[in-house]
Amino acid sequence: MIVPSASLRLATAYLHQRVSLRIDRPAGSRHPRHGYRYPVNYGYLPGVPAPDGDDLDGYYLTTTPVEQANGVVIAVIHRHDDDDDKLVVVDDHDTDLTDDDIHRLVAFQELPGRYDIVRHSIS
Repeated sequence: MIVPSASLRLATAYLHQRVSLRIDRPAGSRHPRHGYRYPVNYGYLPGVPAPDGDDLDGYYLTTTPVEQANGVVIAVIHRHDDDDDKLVVVDDHDTDLTDDDIHRLVAFQELPGRYDIVRHSIS
């Protein structure tokens, strides 16, 4: 069972919406503290504060590095251990990605069994 959190409520409000992410960790870059490489783009939704005090984070699931990403939110990564959920954003032609596709693309940072992929709104 998914336990709604402030972050999950915020993130699911963007499901199926077009958003513009500012990418601060482009595909191919390394995490500034942990050193792992980002195989996809990672950024945030400017001006949308999340419960952790930073702007709402998101994965842009392309392997081509970009600085800005415009796409559709197809899912939310709902973390079990913290209130820091992530948008899953794709190009218009990638909206049919499966949960298995998403798991594979975020496995560099998201640990199996420690998050859920949410595709519906939480009230």
